[in-house]
Amino acid sequence: MFNKATELLNLCKEQNKKISEIVMEKEMKHSKISYEELIDKMNDILNTMVSSANSALDKEVISVSKISGGNAKKMETYKNKGNTISGNLINSAMARALSTSEVNAAMGRIVAAPTAGASGILPSALLTTRERFNLSNEDMIHGLFTAAGIGEIIAKNATISGAEGGCQAECGAASAMAAAAIVELVGGSVETSLHAASFAIINILGLVCDPIAGLVEFPCALRNASGVANALISADLAMAGIESMIPFDEVVEAMYKVGKAMPESLRETALGGVAATPTGEEFKKKNL
Repeated sequence: MFNKATELLNLCKEQNKKISEIVMEKEMKHSKISYEELIDKMNDILNTMVSSANSALDKEVISVSKISGGNAKKMETYKNKGNTISGNLINSAMARALSTSEVNAAMGRIVAAPTAGASGILPSALLTTRERFNLSNEDMIHGLFTAAGIGEIIAKNATISGAEGGCQAECGAASAMAAAAIVELVGGSVETSLHAASFAIINILGLVCDPIAGLVEFPCALRNASGVANALISADLAMAGIESMIPFDEVVEAMYKVGKAMPESLRETALGGVAATPTGEEFKKKNL
């Protein structure tokens, strides 16, 4: 039905439908399942996301390597003191993003959205938006389908792999998916969703993938926290009426080209960036 954002936009206009509705129709046709079955499947995904986003807020979840963990709880405790710099909404979103990242590093159950390394961004963004606007479970499910449509476009026309395109391809894609979903959830147009998705990628274009010791822990978890903030501000930028000078399809193409231009050392090999610092190398030696 669609491979690019322009095609998706045209379908939405022709049929007077939201992104989520077009994506749902496509999935039902492709998977040959009913609407009820589709909703049930996505509800299971949503439940897993909710669990991972909340699991590490009230207890320390430590990674298998023991080099990370406990930061989601610290963030939540800090937020609850009521004296944060960026406010409760942003801090709550960051805590949830860190929670899913820590559950992932501890080999818990998460949803790769679109990857395990970027799995904290979308659940945190949607849960934070749900609380802010008192959204229903059905709203959340529709938001996930909107995110899926944006993720599909990125995967088809660029990459969602840090090993191929750097962290811009993982956290950037997740932020774009989340930003587009948020806009639809708060009543924005299809065009506005695409502007928000464009901003989310543009904001971190060129972000490298440099996991310490090759493990999806540090700085990955931090980038999930900043990634959800990116999604939220990108949605606000678009809802304010600010438009991307560059169409989403062209932004995706640019991201792909930037990823290909990155040296191998900055694409998940742990040979560059913070992974190649003396401290990063020391952690690597301890975990070999």
